[in-house]
Amino acid sequence: MNKDGPVIVIEDDEDDQLLLSLVFQKLGYPNKIVYFPDGQQALEFLETTTESPFLILSDINMPKLDGFALRQKIHVDAQLQVKCIPYLFFSTGVSQKMVIDAYSLSVQGFFIKQTSQAELEKTIQVIMDYWKRCAAPNSF
Repeated sequence: MNKDGPVIVIEDDEDDQLLLSLVFQKLGYPNKIVYFPDGQQALEFLETTTESPFLILSDINMPKLDGFALRQKIHVDAQLQVKCIPYLFFSTGVSQKMVIDAYSLSVQGFFIKQTSQAELEKTIQVIMDYWKRCAAPNSF
């Protein structure tokens, strides 16, 4: 896990992208934020980039490759596994089955998108601060 690496946000809703951009700007983390509108584009980036991302915030319901399918592909790809990129779901739609399915794919978190900017800021701050403090196998 590269704590200085980019945060990958996979979100097809432009309004949500804008809100997240405002939140990350306000919180002032130095990490670059890279947005993808679908899982397929994110996967192609992850497979070809020389950068080592800090973490992935993924919506679930997206065109081309949804969040579950993307997580499965990353989970079984040896080259991506070695990068130890925390994968977190960040979705408005949630059910017990979705949460169970997510954790069965070894996601490191499932968060419900907050509707207010203040609550979204709190959630993003908790996520970022937690992962900035965590040690990963490739941190040594």
